[in-house]
Amino acid sequence: MKATHRLTLIALLLAMAACKPPPTDADMARAMPEDEPVYASDPLPSPETEGAMWAYSSQQESRIVYGIPGEPALIALDCLAPGLHQSFPALQITRMSPADQGASALLAMVGNGHIGRIGVVADPMGGSFVWKGHSPAEDLVWEALAGPRALGITVPGAGRVEMNPSQVPGEFIEACRAS
Repeated sequence: MKATHRLTLIALLLAMAACKPPPTDADMARAMPEDEPVYASDPLPSPETEGAMWAYSSQQESRIVYGIPGEPALIALDCLAPGLHQSFPALQITRMSPADQGASALLAMVGNGHIGRIGVVADPMGGSFVWKGHSPAEDLVWEALAGPRALGITVPGAGRVEMNPSQVPGEFIEACRAS
């Protein structure tokens, strides 16, 4: 009887296995739930810069700003003195334009016979986020700002800032490098 029970059990197991086909690669192709899509904010138009100029900040000694007098600045350039996190002077550029939290991009500076690109990130400022990036003052990325001719600064989605000719950024960069 034991042999009969074994044969019955084996037959039952084979019958159950025949009801369910073995897994295949096709089973792996079923739809997986998608992550929530993440969208960037709509691109902003380029700001008007007729009459815009560079000026030394009245609030911070080591800062210059670019914009139309009497209106909010479009660009700020800060000289970061050597300190706790760096052993050399650095320059920080801020594009005063809304940025999405957690976003990063390349800011391009084109002018004065140079092209400079610097990584920027969304940095909190006054309850929102703006684009900020920094690099050593000696970095050649700043040469586009250092000459006396017009130039343009672009951040994807934040428009292009056309900058009128000025000696101020070049003088500021040289002073920062010397500090």
